[in-house]
Amino acid sequence: MDCFSTPNLLTVTQALQLLVDAMSPVKEIESISIADADKRIVAQDVVSPINVPQYDNSAMDGYALCDRGLSNCAQSQLLTQFKLVGESFAGRPFVGELAHGECIRIMTGAMIPVGTDAVIMQESTTVENQTVTIAKPVKLDANIRRAGEDIAQQQVVFTTGHRLNAIDIGLLASLGCSEVNVWRKLKIAILATGNELTYPGEPLAPGHIYETNSVVLQQLLMRFGAEVLSLGIIADDKAAIKEAFTQADAYADVVISSGGVSVGEADYTKTVLDEMGRTAFWKVAMKPGKPFAFGELPNSCFMGLPGNPVSASVTFHQLVLPALFRLAGATMPAPKTLTAITQTAIRKRPGRTDFQRGVWSVDASGQVIVTPLAAQGSGMLSSLSRANCFVVLAQDNNGHAAGDQVTISLFDDFLA
Repeated sequence: MDCFSTPNLLTVTQALQLLVDAMSPVKEIESISIADADKRIVAQDVVSPINVPQYDNSAMDGYALCDRGLSNCAQSQLLTQFKLVGESFAGRPFVGELAHGECIRIMTGAMIPVGTDAVIMQESTTVENQTVTIAKPVKLDANIRRAGEDIAQQQVVFTTGHRLNAIDIGLLASLGCSEVNVWRKLKIAILATGNELTYPGEPLAPGHIYETNSVVLQQLLMRFGAEVLSLGIIADDKAAIKEAFTQADAYADVVISSGGVSVGEADYTKTVLDEMGRTAFWKVAMKPGKPFAFGELPNSCFMGLPGNPVSASVTFHQLVLPALFRLAGATMPAPKTLTAITQTAIRKRPGRTDFQRGVWSVDASGQVIVTPLAAQGSGMLSSLSRANCFVVLAQDNNGHAAGDQVTISLFDDFLA
């Protein structure tokens, strides 16, 4: 099906599928320093060039012992005394091979010498006149980390499409990798339309409000790892909107606007979109966020968010982000969902999937509970700030009584 031929109201699932299917992942590869790799998406499988650990090493401070009886299961012949013949420290290994009945002092992480059958912790030993006595025999291979037991040489560590985080970068460093191949960053242009909008820090005229959507979007897109061009506030003027769209389209993979996609006389966004490109759809059966537009410009995709700040944030999170992940060469992680007991009644009319803001916790009995916030208005950005989850109510749901089970979707790193 042509994703640009569905003008009617869509379910959230339908809209999301159209958005994701319309994205053709970027193809350009960059080789970058791992110091700059946070949030970047792996473009080629990362294969380990070495074993991790590279050599057998001790899991604790103690003594590396050689007792051939351990490997032969000759329990009656196991030793309790060993001759101390040297030491091994991290970066300064013991040179030589242990013989039966010998041991060395060894530190955590230090290389295990050839001939070692086990390591015993120092608290279980006594030392006198270069003789180490153990209280009882240890098991074969006790407290030894074997080479490659974490990562084997030639093992695929990260597959194409993996989005790197701080721990991943540390793992790359442990492999000796100083660079990694990643897909190029997405270029996103954002703008906000509305004659009533004022930049933060400026005085408010009567009937004006401070513009918040592009502020929120810029922060969310920075968390995503995109390059962002903010065109600021654009007046509710067809010519001004067209000029902004032209500038944005020349720069971006995706143009995201907020406001101007409703049905008011001054809502020109959809009109300009239809003149410059095509509209795929512009209404979604979700609350908040029904007036959401998706289409194409000559060189980019277009996503038009509602003007109300909660609606803009929710539609961005639920619809735009999964599409951006796809475009960037990855898959957005599935939301973490739980079944919870609602502490208050929930009002809802069938017809739209509802993402109500709530606060979840675990009570003294271990039960997951959720309290939907009383303020659910699409203009109340404080409801998102105070919440830590969405109470997700299906399109045909008609509300809940207090004590009912509901599905909650926990806020991820973008909203938390």
